[in-house]
Amino acid sequence: MIDFIQQFNPVTQALFATLFTWGVTAAGAALVFSKKEINPKHLDCMLGFAAGVMIAASFWSLLAPGIEMAEQMGQTPWLTAVIGFMSGGIFMRLADKFLPHLHPGLRMDQKEGVKTSWQRSTLLVLAITLHNIPEGLAVGVAFGAVASGLPSATIGGAIALAIGIGIQNFPEGAAVSMPLRREGMSQKKSFLMGQASGMVEPVAGVIGAVFVLMMQPILPYALCFAAGAMIFVVVEELIPESQRVQKNIDVVTMSTMVGFSVMMILDVALG
Repeated sequence: MIDFIQQFNPVTQALFATLFTWGVTAAGAALVFSKKEINPKHLDCMLGFAAGVMIAASFWSLLAPGIEMAEQMGQTPWLTAVIGFMSGGIFMRLADKFLPHLHPGLRMDQKEGVKTSWQRSTLLVLAITLHNIPEGLAVGVAFGAVASGLPSATIGGAIALAIGIGIQNFPEGAAVSMPLRREGMSQKKSFLMGQASGMVEPVAGVIGAVFVLMMQPILPYALCFAAGAMIFVVVEELIPESQRVQKNIDVVTMSTMVGFSVMMILDVALG
């Protein structure tokens, strides 16, 4: 598989990878065709698993290579990591503050962002879309980094990141489509709305790859930026959403650890 992917340029590789992650989002959204609702405990565990994957990916696939690249390029590694990481978090904080969205399971009066008259379904899709921006960006930056020729950027590591992001996109697709179906929306429309949340990933992936190819000196910052953005999503949204039910906290926590382990295995084995 690696030999096949290496035939393409980094931007095309990023596009293929993020089309895959979008496809897994659509697969999660497709659960509406087999059931009207999903056991809340199961959904919480899937979200916890997704959080674990994102935490592991943030370090193994983004921060660690970014720090190593900074050192290889003659930068101050810890300073590059802090600037990039915090910039990613600040970017997501601003997006979270201004983009109208509503997290699954919350009432309309609990929506975030600027005031708007948009429908609940649109706000739910935007909430998951907000998750997917840093994920697509991370995959694009990872594939773009391979073109740098630095030892810390490998095609295997980029593929591992794409697989991990894809796996954790499954519950995110379900987290949009299942509540919409439960509220009375048709199966087809619920599916379309659920998969739409992943459409931003190919766009963000291509932008990330093009950006780092054009400006390679900022590559370590870009990797750390993507890591900071993903950690913000995990801490601000995924973990609180997955642990909203007190009695599920222990099993959700273990699901998070399983997700971390799966992503760690993927990155170490392929990277």
